[in-house]
Amino acid sequence: MTPDPTALHPVAAHPRVVFLKPLVTSPKIVVGDYTYYDDPDDPTGFEQRNVLYHYGPEQLIIGRFCAIAAGTRFLMAGGDHPVVGPSTFPFTLFGGEWAERTLDVVLTLPSRGDTVVGNDVWFGHRATVMPGVHIGDGAIIAAGAVVTTDVAPYTIVGGNPARPIRQRFSDDDVHRLRRAAWWGWPADLITRHSRTLMTGTPAEIERTAIEYGLERTR
Repeated sequence: MTPDPTALHPVAAHPRVVFLKPLVTSPKIVVGDYTYYDDPDDPTGFEQRNVLYHYGPEQLIIGRFCAIAAGTRFLMAGGDHPVVGPSTFPFTLFGGEWAERTLDVVLTLPSRGDTVVGNDVWFGHRATVMPGVHIGDGAIIAAGAVVTTDVAPYTIVGGNPARPIRQRFSDDDVHRLRRAAWWGWPADLITRHSRTLMTGTPAEIERTAIEYGLERTR
């Protein structure tokens, strides 16, 4: 039986696991089907505890089938402080005359933009993602990594700041997987080929996408 992507707790025996799509309420957080968060303390507090400084218009966009370990944090652009002058203190935040005198400074600061996570991305324990970062499909973010720059598809990164450790597949195979885009297949087809998705080869995934007319043309 295929899991229900609208179920908050998809694994009855493990309430620490939640699907994020039915959990999030903020219009500035977009999460795809089957992406889950695992936290033994408070998995349902993801929006408040794991998406920080979300004051501005920037969005956090996370694709389908991502696995997010406990303690992973997404730092949004609202946490940025002005660095155009001698002080980085956020006077505007405290309102009153401070805000009146400095609001224009904050409103004209450049934004780092949306934070975008692709599909089938695995975040290790206590990974941190900085504002405006784009993480490609199939990437792996090692435990404790601090991601300050974009991560290429199917690349493993780790460290502080996070650096590429290795690419998971050859360039040709990465191209095959991205064109196959299995995370967008119908749920029943994913179920039938779940074993191949876990243990097969990019060529096998590509053949399935071609067979069912699901391969992307770009």
